[in-house]
Amino acid sequence: MATEQTTIQLPSRYEQLRSTAEEIRQTPKAFVGLTLLTAITVISVLGPYFVPYDPTAIHSGHILEGPSAQFLLGTDALGRDLLSRVIIGGRTSLLLGFGSVGLALGLGIPIGLTAGYTHGKVDEVIMRAMDLLMSIPTLLLGLLILTALSSNVWNAIFAVGIVYAPRIARVVRSATLEESNSEYVQSAKAQGESTPYILFGEILPNITAPILVEGSIRIGFAILIGSSLSFLGLGAQPPNPDWGYMINTARGHIFESAWFLLWPSIALTLTVFSVNMLGDGLRDVFDTKYGGDEL
Repeated sequence: MATEQTTIQLPSRYEQLRSTAEEIRQTPKAFVGLTLLTAITVISVLGPYFVPYDPTAIHSGHILEGPSAQFLLGTDALGRDLLSRVIIGGRTSLLLGFGSVGLALGLGIPIGLTAGYTHGKVDEVIMRAMDLLMSIPTLLLGLLILTALSSNVWNAIFAVGIVYAPRIARVVRSATLEESNSEYVQSAKAQGESTPYILFGEILPNITAPILVEGSIRIGFAILIGSSLSFLGLGAQPPNPDWGYMINTARGHIFESAWFLLWPSIALTLTVFSVNMLGDGLRDVFDTKYGGDEL
């Protein structure tokens, strides 16, 4: 008796990405957040090509001026153009946000995969170490790390990346625990596949949803903590513009020129708002796509 074999055609990686992109477009929060964040990023990256003034140039006859035809957003306490400084300052804040979360993902993903897959004492030791780091307030841990290093943007990226790596690791571990007993993992083991291949070739592609959501949300927190470090003088160093540093220097002149404080605060708020909107939207997208199982 002949037996019919049915072949199931699985969607390709490209088709999955296209489907996810379409769902993001149809999800208002994700679409608005992504659009706003993209606009802010493009303006900040291309800023040097169209800003009206050098952001470090001092115009001594125009100190703490309000918006005008010459200086569209006004000037700071040294007479520097606020429009140019806000636009260029976005590069530092975005670099710190994306760079530190990239580092956190690079550290947290392999740690979380290892802990979730190995179980037992290895998992226990790894997660207790992560819990210890997470028990320290984020800003305090960042300050402790930067105290041992010199104060600059790259060290701030390193510090914030270390701060958020344990949180990424915990999310990855939780997702890995759910996947480690699945049929495709057991099949890979039966075929004699190596542990690194199982972790990065089999499990990781199937837990990208919670990683993307967690990573996008952490970018907003990273930008805030990075701006806080710059506010305290431990991030970007003068005369390089940075939103946190600009807000700090504007405090002493709030009654003389509120514009000095207003513009970098709006830029920081809009950026964090867009990232949080994107993160919430991605959660909605993946909740719908996977029925909430991935998150």
